[in-house]
Amino acid sequence: MQVKDIMVQPQKIDKSDTISHALDLMEKKNTKRLMVVHNDTLLGVLTMRSLTKELGTRKKLSKPASSLHVATAVSDNYTKVLPDTDVSDALTLMKKKGGVIIISNNGDILGWITPQELLQASNLNGFAGEIMQKNPITISSSDRVSHARHLLLDNDIGRLPVIENNKLAGIIAEDDIAFAMRSFRDLVAGNQQDSRIKNLLVADIMTRSVVSVYTNTPLEEVVRTMLENDLGGVPVLNLEEEMVGFLTRRNIINSIAE
Repeated sequence: MQVKDIMVQPQKIDKSDTISHALDLMEKKNTKRLMVVHNDTLLGVLTMRSLTKELGTRKKLSKPASSLHVATAVSDNYTKVLPDTDVSDALTLMKKKGGVIIISNNGDILGWITPQELLQASNLNGFAGEIMQKNPITISSSDRVSHARHLLLDNDIGRLPVIENNKLAGIIAEDDIAFAMRSFRDLVAGNQQDSRIKNLLVADIMTRSVVSVYTNTPLEEVVRTMLENDLGGVPVLNLEEEMVGFLTRRNIINSIAE
C-alpha cells in the first residue's frame, strides 16, 4: 500500500488569517491541525499545540485572538514524500520525526497523512497494557491551567489525566486550553489578564466524561474507540478500575513502526 492510497485532503488556511478564525475552522471541520499556505505555497502546519503555545504567551496576553495571525503560530513539523512512498516507510518517518506526512509531486501538494489515516490503514495485534505509557504525567483538578499548559508543552504531549482523591476524574487536552485561552483573551480586559489567569483552574475547563480502556483491551478495539470518539489518547485501567497507564495514537504508531 502506498501513501497516495490513504492520503486525505487537508483543511487549509492562509497565514494572514487570524488565530480566532483558525480555531473556529478547526471546530467546524472537527480537526486538530490545518495546512498553512500563502499564494498556494505551503508554509507549514497549524496545530493545537502551537496554538496553545502562542495563546498562552504572556507578552501577547493583552491581544485578543482575533488580532493574532496564523503566521505567528506556524509549525514546520512535517515531512514531504512522493505519492508512491510505501505506507510502512511513512510509519517509520512519523515515528522518527512526528508531525504529519505531506504528499507532493513536482511541487504540487496532493494530500497529507495524519496519525488517524495510518491507524485506519494498519493491522493491529496485541493489547493496550503491552504498549501503554506507564506512570503517565498527571495533574490535579485544583492546579492552574497555566501549569497544565507548561506540562503539555515541556513534555511535548497533548493531554493530561486529571486526578481527584487519587482517582481519575477527567482529561485536560491542548484543545481545551487553546479554546479557553481564546475566550479568556476575548472576555478579560488586558490589564486584568495576568492576575485573572492565575485563578483559572484545571477543574474549570477539563473534560469530565472520560472514555477509557483496560489493559486487556485489544489494540484493534482501542483504535476503534479512539477514532469513533475522536480521541488522541485514552487512560488505561486495570480490572480494579485503577488507572495504570495512558495510550495515545502516537504510542500505537510507534509500536506498529517498530
